[in-house]
Amino acid sequence: MSDETTQRRDQPSLFHAVTPDPELLRVATATFSMLADPTRLHILWLLTEGESDVGALTDAVGASRTAVSQHLAKLRFTGLVETRKEGRHVIYRIRDGHLSRLILEALNLADHQITGEPGHR
Repeated sequence: MSDETTQRRDQPSLFHAVTPDPELLRVATATFSMLADPTRLHILWLLTEGESDVGALTDAVGASRTAVSQHLAKLRFTGLVETRKEGRHVIYRIRDGHLSRLILEALNLADHQITGEPGHR
């Protein structure tokens, strides 16, 4: 077996050639519905930069601690974020690099739409 073949098996790919069946479309739609809230999208964008706790996310988003906690609970329940304990603090992070890239691309697209910058191919 070549080194390249071994490397492909050991590392997850960035692109998956898939045909959208009903289950795949349902899961993708559920992900988009979680991104459809500006506060959740802001939280997720912050998490693309690295792990964070509720306090730091609350300060950065400018929403109440209760609202941020509720959004984080939804994101955790849907599997978009994971947590770990650090002392008494719960630290949040994005679960998957695909989600990070999706968020960044969505915001880049919005920037193009707002600024009128030409799109990319």
